[in-house]
Amino acid sequence: MKTTIGAISTIVLLLVVTSTISSAYAEVPSWVKNNAGWWADGAITESEFISGVEFLITDGIIVVPPTTISSETSDGVPDWVKNNAGWWADGTITDGEFVNGIQHLIKSGLISVSVDSEPIQVESVQSNTDDSELAALEAELEKCSEIVKAYKRIDCEKPIDKEIVLYKYKADAESFVLGPITYHWFGSGSEGNEFEITSSGQAILSVRMLAENTSSEITAINCTSPSICAYDVWDGSNAFKYSGMDFTSGTIVLNPGDSREFNILFGPNIGYGGTEFEYDSSKSYTFRIDETFGSADIPLKLE
Repeated sequence: MKTTIGAISTIVLLLVVTSTISSAYAEVPSWVKNNAGWWADGAITESEFISGVEFLITDGIIVVPPTTISSETSDGVPDWVKNNAGWWADGTITDGEFVNGIQHLIKSGLISVSVDSEPIQVESVQSNTDDSELAALEAELEKCSEIVKAYKRIDCEKPIDKEIVLYKYKADAESFVLGPITYHWFGSGSEGNEFEITSSGQAILSVRMLAENTSSEITAINCTSPSICAYDVWDGSNAFKYSGMDFTSGTIVLNPGDSREFNILFGPNIGYGGTEFEYDSSKSYTFRIDETFGSADIPLKLE
């Protein structure tokens, strides 16, 4: 089991480290939190965590600025970095604080990589909508920032954040109704739905959707392993299985009226029925859903 999780962590720890790390614009995909939590809980080893980060920096998936390596190297990962991983997985600290720990590992020589590539700047996009419902939710969220105690502030923010995410999906995304679940998707090229060919030639595809339970019954969406998953990518002749996903224990349980954003990554073959994702510009690709309650083929426009 640890080997499986270690392989997944090698693939799905997608981080962006910029020249000045701050919580204002340091962003990490939310589904990486599973991996950070596994490491903090001891489900994967320190060496597996470090090897995964090194692999992705070397392959150009993690981009870091020129970094000065300290002459005083460390014998191991400091406790505070591991604690940060657990706290970030629980939502107690920000993306920027977690990324600071990753940069510390590079500076201390624990992660050995070339770090002379140009940084990627992550820009904050401000909403210009004048929609009264969204404005009301954002006003409620702003009030949460006045709460001093971190855990109480997070308890205040989480449900409102969730409502805002659902609202934006329902307002702007394409919807696919399959029985009790409605899938909302912003489309290829949107945040969380990126496609790229790495420097080593590996095709990497990320898919992010939101599943909403519109029924009056508890419903679950399912993806247990690469070989037993209701979601894959199809090119007309080949089915590509995931390299990483954030389904907790293979399912996401949705109560009536509940919603959940989920992410699936297609790339290297991690085994256990997995496949390596391959891209052919002459083919058309679809994201397939094949749940017990319904099926759908969603066209992907990969370029």
